[in-house]
Amino acid sequence: MASQSSEGIIKLSREELEALKAVFEEGNLAGVASRLQEMLESLESIQLDVGVTGETGSGKSSFINALRGLGDEDAGAACTGVVETTREPTPYQHPRYPNVTIWDLPGIGTPDFHPDAYLEQVGFSRYDIFFIIASQRFTASHAALARHIQAMDKSFYFVRSKVDVDLDSSLKRRPSSYSEVGVLQEIRQNCLEGLQAQGIRSPQVFLLSAFDLSKYDFHLLGETLERELSHHKRHAFLMALPNISLHILEKKKAAMLKQMWLVSTVACGVHAAPIPGLLISCDVDVLARTLQGYCKSFGLDDDSLEKLAAEVGQPVGQMKAVIKAPLAKEISSSLVVQLLIQAGGKVPKLSKEVLRSVPVLGSMASGALSFATAYKMLRSFMDEVTASVQRVLIKAFEVDAEQ
Repeated sequence: MASQSSEGIIKLSREELEALKAVFEEGNLAGVASRLQEMLESLESIQLDVGVTGETGSGKSSFINALRGLGDEDAGAACTGVVETTREPTPYQHPRYPNVTIWDLPGIGTPDFHPDAYLEQVGFSRYDIFFIIASQRFTASHAALARHIQAMDKSFYFVRSKVDVDLDSSLKRRPSSYSEVGVLQEIRQNCLEGLQAQGIRSPQVFLLSAFDLSKYDFHLLGETLERELSHHKRHAFLMALPNISLHILEKKKAAMLKQMWLVSTVACGVHAAPIPGLLISCDVDVLARTLQGYCKSFGLDDDSLEKLAAEVGQPVGQMKAVIKAPLAKEISSSLVVQLLIQAGGKVPKLSKEVLRSVPVLGSMASGALSFATAYKMLRSFMDEVTASVQRVLIKAFEVDAEQ
């Protein structure tokens, strides 16, 4: 991951250096920036389709709503109920990332259920991954569906939902001997043994509650998907995750930092214009859209803050009081220029490793300075955004900073 030393020297990771070196071997800054613009647009528009299936009443729709950062009663939420409300695959776009679509699939487990016919009915090839959900035990239907998905070389993940209900019930039945860890381990073991008995080898089961994704196994599910999804699909998934824990915030920040060199190069490309007061040229519009994207991804916009304040029962003013970064609506061309001037106040430099890997940058003094200044500005802004949203989370939920 890229970093800045106390002397203001811009360093890049080995992965970033290799990517930058590869694209610059094919041309000059203007030509490279044009190609990287296509890469950036491709990354931002990559489609991710997620299929969610399970038996009637297992909590499919509530899980879909939670993934999209919505409550069951919010506008645009998937319909929930104790009877099956889904007859055909129903798409739900992510409210912030419309290229991420979560599909509510018809329920399984009917007496005449046949996995091959079911997968054909729901349009199997459309989905990148499947979540197979159960609120009690996993049945032969779940296992049969998983085997068919696996045979077709697609990824699936077992989700045991409503564990909060099981924990509450156990506490009421056995208050003196209650152990949350013990109950969760018992649920997990029962799920694993049931799936193994149905012929599923080495199953992974994630214990969740749609009403509090920050608890139980959601972070483990996120880490698993991060490992197993392809690079572009992984980026789309991470960006779409709800901001429910400091752990997720760090994951999002890491994903964005990996693309920062790309944005910096594009901003120094064919549409770059001189920045008053600095010996650099940058595309201010590209940088403004990027900063707005950072704010919206981390929930530093009015809609997100008002929704969070309503959820935790606090005035939205208290949320905003701990924010030091600009909100999404405050990002403008003039603010970007101001931030670039701040970043260029102490002239940033590229490390020797960067200049050695990409000598064309060193041969163009203004190009190197423009790249370094844009990168430093983006990195500083990202640090302030993540610090602000961490303070918001701690204020809203009084979460442990180590979570």
